Amino acid sequence: MIGRLELSLLLLMNDRSLPWFILVPEREGLREIDEMLASDRRLLIEEIAFVSQMIRQLYSPVKINVGALGNLVPQLHIHVIGRFMSDRAWPGPIWGTGPLVPYDVLELKMVIERVRVVLGGRIG
Repeated sequence: MIGRLELSLLLLMNDRSLPWFILVPEREGLREIDEMLASDRRLLIEEIAFVSQMIRQLYSPVKINVGALGNLVPQLHIHVIGRFMSDRAWPGPIWGTGPLVPYDVLELKMVIERVRVVLGGRIG
């Protein structure tokens, strides 16, 4: 966990091969975007855009993928992933292409700190 935005928890996927972040709207029992209040949907889109801009600033990806699959974890969560022509799945989807490459403890702390600096006052 990196921290909280206005609506969502911001998580970092433990895969150092890609800048891969997950937004989890903090609304109990929420499974689908269409179940959200209109105001929450607007806020979620803004958070996706903000995380996308952060990824672009820190990593300069070729493309940013945004997905809300939820087939294994039903709680609504949004993946925001920076993609590169050199990544293990380019140009296809990243899911199921493993293996994941976990962060070591020091690298994990450094990534979280860099993200918090870029997100500034928007993260608690």
